[in-house]
Amino acid sequence: MGRAGQAGRAGQAPRIAAVFVCALLAAVFFDLPDPRDLSVLRAGGAGAQQDARGAPPAKPAKGRLFQAQDLGLLESPDRDQWQKPDQIMDALGVAEGNVVAELGAAGGWFTQQLARRVGPNGVVYAEDIQPAMLEAISRRMRNENLANVKTVLGTANDPRLPVGIDAILISDAFHEMDEPSDPMLVVGLLKNAAQSLKPQGRLGVVDWTPGDGGPGPAANQRANPDVVIAKARAAGLQLLQREDIPPFVYLLVFGRSAS
Repeated sequence: MGRAGQAGRAGQAPRIAAVFVCALLAAVFFDLPDPRDLSVLRAGGAGAQQDARGAPPAKPAKGRLFQAQDLGLLESPDRDQWQKPDQIMDALGVAEGNVVAELGAAGGWFTQQLARRVGPNGVVYAEDIQPAMLEAISRRMRNENLANVKTVLGTANDPRLPVGIDAILISDAFHEMDEPSDPMLVVGLLKNAAQSLKPQGRLGVVDWTPGDGGPGPAANQRANPDVVIAKARAAGLQLLQREDIPPFVYLLVFGRSAS
């Protein structure tokens, strides 16, 4: 939701140099707006609509959101090597013709991988809480000639997805969704996402391996996989698969609880 990983760690000069070049290229590719106009958060700003319970949509702290002017930091040339998108999509059972979604899609790097996997007969819902991110995704998909992606403006506790989703992915963004001042916020988000899944649908969380090193946020900002599992369980999801994806991330796959 712009909820994506931070810049690379210090001491990795070659990686940082490559990321810097990618940032410059992405500024042109995404046609990014003025950073001063990026104060609108996932809830849609002061004029946001109220949710079904009559309360204004919850807002995460602004400082936890990845900003659109930094999207180039997510476009490192070796990302497909360490992110291993095919391995992740295989674990989620993503196939041609599926209806899938990415929450916190940011600039659409993984949305693009999903769109190519499901093909023209499938649909990808790219959800984010920042309008600037959705604009960047739309431009990216036009540039890539991908017509099977639909953008969705969600809120901090509701991705606003339709029902009948085969797989939902949260990639490198859970640590931004889990707001320390409101620990149940992400539980509500996961519960609403789970309601959109088909009975045998899967929800995958990919996030940064605890500790320092590689790209990603500081060690104290990373999502502990055990915490993710506990919050998913509170949202009515059960863990189906847990695996490390070396060298930088881990994958958790959940399904809807039988009860």
